[in-house]
Amino acid sequence: MTVTPKRAIGNRGESQARQLLEAKGMRWIASNWHCAAGELDLVMIDGDELVIVEVKTRTGEGSGRAEESIGRAKSARLLAAAEWFVSEHPSYESLIWRIDLLALTLRRDGSVARISHIVNAVVSG
Repeated sequence: MTVTPKRAIGNRGESQARQLLEAKGMRWIASNWHCAAGELDLVMIDGDELVIVEVKTRTGEGSGRAEESIGRAKSARLLAAAEWFVSEHPSYESLIWRIDLLALTLRRDGSVARISHIVNAVVSG
């Protein structure tokens, strides 16, 4: 399968996001986990919490900041996919879980210009 330029930027962002979160002490569980409800970019452990991380990567802010890109429908899909992940991985069902947003803006050379990590960015209700 051919990787589109947009997917290549997304892959680069997800890789950098994982490295950043691991540097903060989080432990990686899964990447690009799929179910009928959608996809989870990263699944990590932060202390005693399961963290679903939605990674948004932009190469500029001409079409808006990455932090602004999660709407109501995307939030609902993330919540459903997170519940699905926990139901398929019973070893994590006793953990509290949350959904974070890690937004990256990249320069033309691929280096990170800006990072924003929003803890508990998506909540139900």
